[in-house]
Amino acid sequence: MSLLDSWTQGEHTAGGVTHPTYRKGTGPGVIVIHEIPGLTPKVIGFAEELVAAGYTVVLPHLFGTPEAPMGAAAIAKVLPRLCVSKEFTTMATGQTSPVAVWLRDLARTLHDELGGPGVGALGMCFTGGFALAMMVDPSVAAPVLAQPSLPFPVGKARAADLNLSPADLTSVKERAAAGCEVLGLRYAGDRAVGTRFETLTRELGGAFLRVDLEGTGHSTLTEHRSQEAVDRVLGFFSGKLQVES
Repeated sequence: MSLLDSWTQGEHTAGGVTHPTYRKGTGPGVIVIHEIPGLTPKVIGFAEELVAAGYTVVLPHLFGTPEAPMGAAAIAKVLPRLCVSKEFTTMATGQTSPVAVWLRDLARTLHDELGGPGVGALGMCFTGGFALAMMVDPSVAAPVLAQPSLPFPVGKARAADLNLSPADLTSVKERAAAGCEVLGLRYAGDRAVGTRFETLTRELGGAFLRVDLEGTGHSTLTEHRSQEAVDRVLGFFSGKLQVES
């Protein structure tokens, strides 16, 4: 039996761009954006935990092969395509990845349907910063950044960059000042995150809830799963989306 057989497959179109989606659960909405190489079994497993906790979870399928396991071959197959894709800004600083427009529309659509204070948005690794970019839209009430790694931290400027345009950064700071907190998760020794947690602390102040886990792992919620990280995400969504724990 396929891991996604119990999920409802659909698609979402915005700005002339269409991506498949998978949906499951009831309750407040949470959008989980997968890491490289795609919707791996462990990403799906984490999403199942959110469903069990009382959320309507939507999994956008942005790249890769659904259910393909994490591995060097899968990463090598996907990464070159991502580096040349117009949807993702991998090296430039001071820019928002264009896919954020599609993700914001997905969040608005889900919030319009489900109501409540807003939806949760969680990105991982390559997509970690996308949840921050989605925060520009008021439909996103609970953004979570799990080991955000774009732009690739080559040099000091890229390592500190938030993958946001100046206008989007201003909007994010305004929302943070108005009370929208941001949860960030990383292993303290993870070089892929660069110094952007320091940037987030400087730009958002106390609205950035920083979790530095001990060790040199990377995927805080999946391949190198930390129960502390999972518990912090569940608690954050519960508090922001009004779900009893």
